[in-house]
Amino acid sequence: MNSNEVDQPNVVVFDTTLRDGEQAPGCSMRKQTKLKVAHALDALGVDVMEAGFPAASPDDFAAVQLIASELSRPVICGLARATEADIEKAADALSPAQQRRIHIFLGSSPLHRRFKLKMSRDQVLERAVKAVEFAVATGAQVEFSPEDALRTEHDFLFELLDAVAAAGATTLNVADTVGYSTPVEIRQLFGRLHQRFAGRDIVLSTHCHNDLGLAVANSLAAVEAGARQVECTINGIGERAGNASLEEVVMALRTRADHFSVTTKVNTEQIIATSRLVQSAIGVPVQRNKAIVGRNAFAHEAGIHQHGMMTNPETYEIMKPEHVGLDRSEMVLGKHSGRHAVRQRLDMLGRGLPEEAFEALFVRFKTLADQGLEVTDDDLLELLGDGVATQQWQLDNVQLGYTAAQAIASVVLSDGTEKRLQAAFGSDAMEALVRAITTAFCLNPEGLEVRSQRVERDSENHAEAWVEFSLNNVCYKAFARGRDSVMAAGSAALRAVNRVVTEGLPNMRRPDQFQTSLSVGE
Repeated sequence: MNSNEVDQPNVVVFDTTLRDGEQAPGCSMRKQTKLKVAHALDALGVDVMEAGFPAASPDDFAAVQLIASELSRPVICGLARATEADIEKAADALSPAQQRRIHIFLGSSPLHRRFKLKMSRDQVLERAVKAVEFAVATGAQVEFSPEDALRTEHDFLFELLDAVAAAGATTLNVADTVGYSTPVEIRQLFGRLHQRFAGRDIVLSTHCHNDLGLAVANSLAAVEAGARQVECTINGIGERAGNASLEEVVMALRTRADHFSVTTKVNTEQIIATSRLVQSAIGVPVQRNKAIVGRNAFAHEAGIHQHGMMTNPETYEIMKPEHVGLDRSEMVLGKHSGRHAVRQRLDMLGRGLPEEAFEALFVRFKTLADQGLEVTDDDLLELLGDGVATQQWQLDNVQLGYTAAQAIASVVLSDGTEKRLQAAFGSDAMEALVRAITTAFCLNPEGLEVRSQRVERDSENHAEAWVEFSLNNVCYKAFARGRDSVMAAGSAALRAVNRVVTEGLPNMRRPDQFQTSLSVGE
């Protein structure tokens, strides 16, 4: 928290990564994975953690109960339909929590009333009130969400919210369930709600989906109009196009505190680590240009931008990378890069050159970069003629195999005095080979990305591959060419690992700790 934020009102960050985010296709997590993510969310500092939907499945019930037992700081929340059975399930699962909340939802729009619920307005109103009263009797905090609230008639929405507030709900969550609203509409609605509930012990909450790409904009518009809880998810995961992205909402409130005049209790330096953990947990990476957490969010290739960044980072960055947990911004060398960036990278590598020699190298650099390649440190060293010095370990042998669902690779690595044997599985042969190489050195890379392409140049066909991963918030990249995509990926992975070996990360296995995990030919 910045010193100038001390007197600003707080916005409650309600994280639903483990419930709304996890229920999206392809994002399911088992309870032990959920617990690991929950601990990361606790370190991140979210105020309320919606741990799951206890009535949905036995595993979801167990996950909520486990998280409620282990975490003491945040409010632990469980979702429930407006039925006694669901509410009892939620109450039981949440019983170990020091602070617990039951989140009740019920469709309120004409579409939901007619086609899903087959209920009248009066019936919806009666069920909502009874459900809230039943939940209040359990001793938990109670939050109520009119599902599809933004397509609900305003007069009925206000009547419904008045009734559940009178019944004991202390958080009223206006859900844009299908991402239908616009910032102007949602700002006007929350303005009216803010006036209606002013002076009462009620927190107005916003829950926006991203079907039109407006989830974050709508959430921020609600905050402008008086919402003091934002429901969101890490990386914006969630049903269909996802939810409002926690990192985007929080960093917008922090970066534009001059405009929003509110603050949060989120420890933003944990954002990158939490984002990458969630990506790993569900196996769904974010796109490179994703705001805040994408790998391009603090990366620069254009020469004009790089020169500005070297002069003053604020010329092209409105946030500091360390504010979200990155060590530094990244200068990517490619065909758009200029002399300043290349010279700086050479200086960082301890390979500064006199002007004439630099100009000759810059010509070779542009020739390589114009082939559409990202020029790595290894490429620069090769252009200088001393790239071989970075290669300590070599691939002596590779064997590939396949099961019904996965590829398996086994490797023999040697540095001239020692051999290491390792095997690993992957979704394809390239990934299996890369994982075998990294596993041989006890590395557990985050955000592993392997790319390749076939290239015809000088009448010869060959493959080019890029491997990128992070360790201890440091990004390692490498490029290599090979006779095919798999071997090119293996060579690139070994280049990256050799750089890690050179730096001697503390979590790497020492040679005397290494144990052969697979004998070649078994």
